[in-house]
Amino acid sequence: MPVKYANRMSTVHRSFIREILKVTEDPSIISFAGGLPNPELFPVSALEAAALAVLQDAGPQSLQYSTTEGYLPLRQYIAARYKEKKGIDVDADEIIITTGSQQCLDLLGKVFIDAGDKIIIERPGYLGAIQSFSMFQPEFITVGLEDDGPDLKELEAALDQDNVKMFYAVTNFQNPSGLTYSDAKRAAVAKLMKGRDTIFVEDDPYGELRFKGQSHPPVVRGYLDEGGILLGSFSKVAAPGFRLGWIVCGGETRDKLIIAKQASDLHTSTFNQHLVYRYVTDNVLDDHIEKIRTRYGKQRDAMVESIKKYFPAEVKVTEPEGGMFLWVTLPESSSAMDFFDEAIKNKVAFVPGRPFYVDDSGENTLRLNFSNSDEEHIVEGIKRLGAGLKNFITKS
Repeated sequence: MPVKYANRMSTVHRSFIREILKVTEDPSIISFAGGLPNPELFPVSALEAAALAVLQDAGPQSLQYSTTEGYLPLRQYIAARYKEKKGIDVDADEIIITTGSQQCLDLLGKVFIDAGDKIIIERPGYLGAIQSFSMFQPEFITVGLEDDGPDLKELEAALDQDNVKMFYAVTNFQNPSGLTYSDAKRAAVAKLMKGRDTIFVEDDPYGELRFKGQSHPPVVRGYLDEGGILLGSFSKVAAPGFRLGWIVCGGETRDKLIIAKQASDLHTSTFNQHLVYRYVTDNVLDDHIEKIRTRYGKQRDAMVESIKKYFPAEVKVTEPEGGMFLWVTLPESSSAMDFFDEAIKNKVAFVPGRPFYVDDSGENTLRLNFSNSDEEHIVEGIKRLGAGLKNFITKS
C-alpha cells in the first residue's frame, strides 16, 4: 500500500559519507573517508573510573530525568573553559547541553528556518549541516572560501538579499576544507553581520585540535557581541559516543531553543553529562588534548609529505594547521566520483567533494581524513592514491 510521506523528505537524501563507510568495513581498505577521531586516543580507563565514581556518588541522580538546559556543573565548566582558553565571557545560563552538535543544527533549523527561507553556508560546506538544514526546505546561498576565510564580496552580496535568516560557518579547520578564518576575516565577518537581522552561527568542533600556528578568538563574543550563536562539542576532545554538544546563546533565542529541545528529547542523557563532568574534573583535559594534538599532528605531516612525494604536481591540496581533514582539488576535467571507483579497486577510500556542494559543483574535489589512520597506513594509502591519480588524470 502506498505511503504518503512529508514533502520535506523528497529534498533530503542519505548521508553520502555514511554510505561510503559501509564500503570501508572491509579491513583490507585503507580509509581516509570518515571524519572519525582515533579510537586509540579515547581515555577508556579514565572514563571507566569516572563512570564508577558517578554511580557510587550520584547513582540515582545521574539516572533520573533532568533539566532541558543540561547539568549545571557541566555548563559551568564549559563557561569557565571559554574564559580560560578563548578569553570570552559566557554565562552558564547561556549554555544548552545537546545530544551532539548535530542536534544543535536540528534545533536551529526548527527555530529559525521556514520553507523557502534563505540561509548562507560556505562553499564547500559541512555535509552534516547541509543534510540537517535541508529538512526544513531552505534556499541555500553559498559563499566561496579563500585560504583565510570567506570571500567577503560574496558574503556581503549574500547578506544583502531579502529574507536571509542565517549564516552558518565552521571557522576553525573547516570540514571539509581544513581552512581557518584569519583574525582579519573574523573581524570583517563580524562587521558585515552587525546591524542585520541575519543570525550568525559559528560551529567550532575542531578548534582545540590545533597543532601548528596560533589560535584565534571566535567570531561570536570575540568580535561580534550580539546576534551570534556558538556551537561546541566533546566529540573530538573526549569521545563521540557520548553525543554531547552545546549551544551558546542568550535571551529569547535561548528560550525558543529550549522549547524546541523539550519537544525533541526532553533533555540529553543525564548519565553521560555526569560522566563527562566527572572525567574533566578528575583529570586534566588539556593533557589529553595534547596527546590528540601530538598524534594528529604527526599523522597530518605524514599525509602532507606523502602527497608532496606521490601526487601529481597539478593536484592542489590544503595544508591545515589543525583539525582532521585535507581538501584536494584535481584538474578541472577530472571527476573525483569516477576516481573513487578506481581508488576502491586499489583498496583506498576517500570522500568525493560533490556532496559538500548544494549546486552539484565540486566534481573535481575530494576530502581526505588523517585522524583515523596511523602513519604507516597513511603513507601507503597516499602512495596508492598517487599512483592511481597519475594514470587517472592522464586518461581524463
